[in-house]
Amino acid sequence: MSISGPSLDVTDPARELPRHSIGAAARHCGLSQDTLRWYERIGLLAHIGRDHTGKRRFSDRDLDWLTLITRLRTTGMTVADMIRYAELVRAGASTIPERLAMFRKTRADVLERIAELEQTVAVLDHKISIYEQHTLSDTVRSTDNAAS
Repeated sequence: MSISGPSLDVTDPARELPRHSIGAAARHCGLSQDTLRWYERIGLLAHIGRDHTGKRRFSDRDLDWLTLITRLRTTGMTVADMIRYAELVRAGASTIPERLAMFRKTRADVLERIAELEQTVAVLDHKISIYEQHTLSDTVRSTDNAAS
């Protein structure tokens, strides 16, 4: 299954064609063009195709990879860990156990962050309730004073 969606045929050779400009790739993943250039420079992106004028062209497969690494970044994974993951992917199937361990650890970290955020939301909800009650009692007092 593709990161972009289950309906894409990931075996379609057309997915390898470098057809998207760097601007289109940046818009697709919500990153700047400079970030994409940096990702390529540091090895987070594999070789990006070029057109006859030397401009970068991204394939659908490249866009799927960008979607994945953007989501990994959202998990809090460091750039160094993402580079390590990219190296493992390029090294082949023998690295699947290490990749699995990385994703299990990342998942555990994300679940911990979610739990912290849920506790934070509970605190906010409590404070909102207090302030809403305070605001409501001020409104009731104002109405009572106006009636006198």
